[in-house]
Amino acid sequence: MTASFEPAPIIVTALFGREDQAFFEAERRAYFPPERNQLAAHLTMFHHLPPSLAPEVKQRLVAETRGVPAPRARIADVISLGRGVAYRIDCEELAAIRASLAAAFAGLLTPQDAGGWRAHVTVQNKVEPAVAKALLADLRATFRPRPVAIAGLAAYWYRGGPWELLSNHSFAA
Repeated sequence: MTASFEPAPIIVTALFGREDQAFFEAERRAYFPPERNQLAAHLTMFHHLPPSLAPEVKQRLVAETRGVPAPRARIADVISLGRGVAYRIDCEELAAIRASLAAAFAGLLTPQDAGGWRAHVTVQNKVEPAVAKALLADLRATFRPRPVAIAGLAAYWYRGGPWELLSNHSFAA
């Protein structure tokens, strides 16, 4: 796919360590409707920042990650999305980074991004509520909270389909 240089909304996500990314990918392959599973597993921090913010987004993500130890995070619960299921992620440091970015972009946020943030990784979506409820019960039956590695932050252009990488920023090892 050739990169397009047309302005597009920006999405900001947290990146997982390799093993945790593989776990979430396997869960999405198992439970997400295949025709709708176009993206890698992800933890969205912002859904729609204006394209004009691209240089500032990059600068702020560098400042939040360069030389900074990776945040301590955990998979805390399995949650219902109504027509899907997700894993809730607890991470005070990531929440603080998001709050700082939200304050910096306050007047430019969509209502979705200006509202409260519920950190999660969706593993099933857009299914019948009964299907989602059954998966929720199945996953909760064996679920145990555990640490999850947050490796960095990334920004993407959203052009309607798979996301196009704008920038990738790793936390210190």
